[in-house]
Amino acid sequence: MGQSKLSSTVQLVLLLSLFAPQASLSLSSPSPNAPSGLYREYIGAEFKGVRFSDVPIRPGVEFHFILSFAIDYDSSSSPTNGRFNVFWDTDNLTPTQVASIKSGNSKVKVAVSLGGASVGDGSTVYFSPSDTDSWVSNAVSSLTAIIKQYHLDGIDIDYESFRADPDTFAECIGRLISTLKSRGVISFASIAPYADDAVQSHYLALWSRYGHLIDYVNFQFYAYDAGTTVSQFIGYFNEQSQNYGGGKVLVSFISDGSGGLSPANGFFTACGRLKSEGKLHGIFAWCADDSKAEGFKYEKQSQALLAISP
Repeated sequence: MGQSKLSSTVQLVLLLSLFAPQASLSLSSPSPNAPSGLYREYIGAEFKGVRFSDVPIRPGVEFHFILSFAIDYDSSSSPTNGRFNVFWDTDNLTPTQVASIKSGNSKVKVAVSLGGASVGDGSTVYFSPSDTDSWVSNAVSSLTAIIKQYHLDGIDIDYESFRADPDTFAECIGRLISTLKSRGVISFASIAPYADDAVQSHYLALWSRYGHLIDYVNFQFYAYDAGTTVSQFIGYFNEQSQNYGGGKVLVSFISDGSGGLSPANGFFTACGRLKSEGKLHGIFAWCADDSKAEGFKYEKQSQALLAISP
């Protein structure tokens, strides 16, 4: 990649943000309200007692919590054809707590992710509609109720296994997003694909028809091999940016460092390069549940980097 275009002052601040997060908080030049990037974090899937208030939020950074997950399955792990139920840690992530974290910071929004990898007893979650019309009708009704109850702002699509062809997935999800947006139920939507042929075929079909309604692509770069290098990561980013042309593809890490390019091995170096080229649309992490034990150190570093003026 080309040399960084950041000024020497900003380079110093970036270095501080990568290796000494506490110093960067006090020495970085932007004011707390300076324009910055987007940070997103999945929360609640692993029932480890994490709360919104546990997660550090840097003033001025746009921050999205993503509740994980709402799933169209019932408590016996049976599919319900679009009738979504809440499967996140509702003891610690309540409607009252959603309202509280949002009222305390105007830049915080909260979304809900749909699907995920598994449900309840560990069974695989499949996207398996009976038919498009009934699934969309059920999904709009059930999700509208959940979104209003929990004071939510958007949805994220994270189905990873399918018992429907890409065209059916595209129509069901596309119509769901379109309806919720047109009715003012949500203000943004994202998708969370990763580099798997079956997964990509479904999400690219959705993107080709309804990409104009999708605000962010939460690409799961941590699904690549754990030995990913900085140059490989940037190559993957450029490849997926072409696949989702015109979209805001966000970079990502997994809190436990088990996949992709980890924060300990060059993730922030790659982010710095993308930022210098004007390509860093935002960062997201899986997940707050695991980060809690580590003191949210990578959340702090991510937001410090995003807050640096270009």
